[in-house]
Amino acid sequence: MKGTTRKFKIFLFITFLLTEVISAQEISKKYPLSEVLGRIESKFDIKFNYADDIVSGVEVRMPDNSKTLIESLKFLERQTFLNFELISQNIILISPMDPLIYCGTVINKSNLQPIVNAVVSTEGRTVFTNEKGFYQLELNTTSAEVSIGSMGFKTVKIKPSSFGLENCEAVFLEPNFQTLSEVIISNYLVNGINKINNGSFEIDFSNFHILPGLIETDVLHSVQALPGIQSINETVSNINVRGGTHDQNLILWDNIKMYQSGHFFGLISMYNPQITKKVLLHKNGSSASRTDGVSGTIDMQTEKKLNSKFKGSLGINLTNMNGFFDVPLGGKSSIQIAARKSINEFFETPTYTAFFDRISQNTELNASSSSEINNNKTFDFYDTSLRWLYKISDRDQLQVNFIYVHNELIFDENLIENQSTQTRESSLVQNSIAEGLNYSRIWNDTFKTTLEVYETDYNLEATNVNIQDNQRFLQKNKVSEGSVKLNTFYNVNRNLQWLNGYHFVETKVTNLDDVDNPLFRNLISEVLRTHGIFTEFSYRSANRLTALNVGMRFNYIGKFNKQIWEPRLSFSQKFFDGFSLEVQGEFKHQNTSQIINFQNDFLGIEKRRWQLANNDNIPVIRGRQISTGINYNNSGWLFNIDLYLKKIEGITSQSQGFQNQFEFIKTSGNYSVFGLDLLFRKQIKHLSTWLSYSYMDNNYEFIALEDNQFPSNYNIEHNINLGSSYSLEHLKLSAGLEWRTGRPTTTPIEGNAIVDNEINFNSPNNALLKDYLRIDVSATYDFNLRSKNKIHAGISIWNLLDRKNEINNFYVIRDNVTIQTVQRSLGFTPNAFLRYNF
Repeated sequence: MKGTTRKFKIFLFITFLLTEVISAQEISKKYPLSEVLGRIESKFDIKFNYADDIVSGVEVRMPDNSKTLIESLKFLERQTFLNFELISQNIILISPMDPLIYCGTVINKSNLQPIVNAVVSTEGRTVFTNEKGFYQLELNTTSAEVSIGSMGFKTVKIKPSSFGLENCEAVFLEPNFQTLSEVIISNYLVNGINKINNGSFEIDFSNFHILPGLIETDVLHSVQALPGIQSINETVSNINVRGGTHDQNLILWDNIKMYQSGHFFGLISMYNPQITKKVLLHKNGSSASRTDGVSGTIDMQTEKKLNSKFKGSLGINLTNMNGFFDVPLGGKSSIQIAARKSINEFFETPTYTAFFDRISQNTELNASSSSEINNNKTFDFYDTSLRWLYKISDRDQLQVNFIYVHNELIFDENLIENQSTQTRESSLVQNSIAEGLNYSRIWNDTFKTTLEVYETDYNLEATNVNIQDNQRFLQKNKVSEGSVKLNTFYNVNRNLQWLNGYHFVETKVTNLDDVDNPLFRNLISEVLRTHGIFTEFSYRSANRLTALNVGMRFNYIGKFNKQIWEPRLSFSQKFFDGFSLEVQGEFKHQNTSQIINFQNDFLGIEKRRWQLANNDNIPVIRGRQISTGINYNNSGWLFNIDLYLKKIEGITSQSQGFQNQFEFIKTSGNYSVFGLDLLFRKQIKHLSTWLSYSYMDNNYEFIALEDNQFPSNYNIEHNINLGSSYSLEHLKLSAGLEWRTGRPTTTPIEGNAIVDNEINFNSPNNALLKDYLRIDVSATYDFNLRSKNKIHAGISIWNLLDRKNEINNFYVIRDNVTIQTVQRSLGFTPNAFLRYNF
């Protein structure tokens, strides 16, 4: 009896369960809307009035039999984009609803910053978030699923009905792959200049204000505002990082190594400021993934985010006209194109005249006499840059870069003889062309890979005619380099990242000297291949007070069977309230350097040529340096002090630009630097004022020379910069002063200046040129137009006091007397620009 009762209870339970399952299936099952409307008409004795195309293809769940007519209609409204209106006692009109607007803000969960150009899509509709991370999307129904994603973040899928349409909710995206670099000091000098926890400096031109003497974001002039960075001759082709020569800087444009820096042979940066959006400067402690650049690394980057709307600009200043376009190519791709062209062939400006006079000082260009005259001098420069970005998926992104830069100088040399004139043309051409490809893949939350490939080519060519001797002298310097690098990033946990990789570089350098009378030809072409393997750990504590990067790079140069191990270190520790301690160190090497064979090479205008190390009289350059610093940043006050020691081995005397007793000596040596960089900065609302001071003790050691230890040609013992910047919404003003001690020089011995028809010099670099002083001012103003278009205008003055600063000197013998020639800096140089942004 008990068993029968138990079986009956089990039967009742199974029957009840099956009834519930069938009922649930019936409720969740979808039917054509026309069929559901027919059932409701029969049940409530009503009539629906609608157009057939409104309900065609629409499926809904059947309302529960217990629901009233009004409840059933509301149930259908929530499932469709339709409005059910009772127009009489038994007639209901069906019509489309007004669009449902779903809005929100997409936020980076790791740093709470808005995500720009995130993709928000549903049912064939796609929109992108704006610069504040905001979006609005039309929906057909509240039950629609919305997908929100962005490159490097996990895609989320949500239903607006779970959030509600009344308020614009925040949607937080988690990074698909976490990076550990972050800003520790914002607005280091002015807005847009920041210090990163790996010891590098970042200049973000999308948020950049203004610096003294600069009205546009000239990349290589901007980095010189930082302590320890200067140009001994005011050019961007001779940037000295903590006493090093320019060829000891690794200059990258979107991970492509560049061997040329400037237009106008160094007076203007060749990197278009409209397409270059960010610069990272490493004075020390660079990543193990980097090679070359024993003095420093200047890493320029274009924008890495897709732009969903067309934008561009057209501008003109007193040296060039320029244009920039950012063109979306669908929802997953965009292309940026920038170009500049000099304007001097249309009209000459005071800026052009000042620049031309500066580059032609004491060169073949100005070498004229009573019987020889140089005229018809023409100069032209232009550049074009391209960046194509393609978001293959939320995890895959492809980037392609291209840059072409051209400088050309042409003039006629005329010989006047026997009342007749002979004319021949001399010229100087300098250009670079480079292409790069970068493919990144985020495999999961912890693993990412990047593949970097580039080809870069540099060419310098001069044709110098000596019309009196009927001679043509042709010189060429070419560099062609290809590189492949694979990086792997592994997030061990939220606080530790592990970088590994392989890097292959092939560099070919060709030098040609060709004379037609008498016949002489010297062609040297060399190739060097290097392999690099690197590993690096990056750690950031959970409280973000500690940051540590430590790595090792192994290099193998097959031609010399040479192995080079290079440790790297960067450490940052915050303590107390606003204080932080930094320590950086690195070993680095490089296989290329620039030399000067003769001061009149390449018409004396761009006389340095690239060469490859041969592991003999041209060694591989090796560098070691360590630095430590203290920062205090609180309540608008910033104090920073850095001490550093640096030793560079394997330099050649030809790379240092001697114009004394060592001008024609070929030997190798080293230099050592002890230095200090100091900065005070105070921000008060819209005003930023700073004072920086740099001390340097920079000395050569050339064992083969009689005077084997003496001050470096780049030893600027004291350097002071005082600057101020004031910024409102539309107006920006800036002024600054730079003072420094003169660069070292070697003087002839007074009273015994000439011996055996040669200059009898004092000990090398026994004296200093006169102190250098320059005051610069600049101002910009933004005019807002309709449709969010803007006009930017600005004016600047370089060397406001028109001070004739000495930047170099040298001595020659004429008529048995030593003659000193002094090269001067840029004088009073105005500039102005006008740009239309659309």
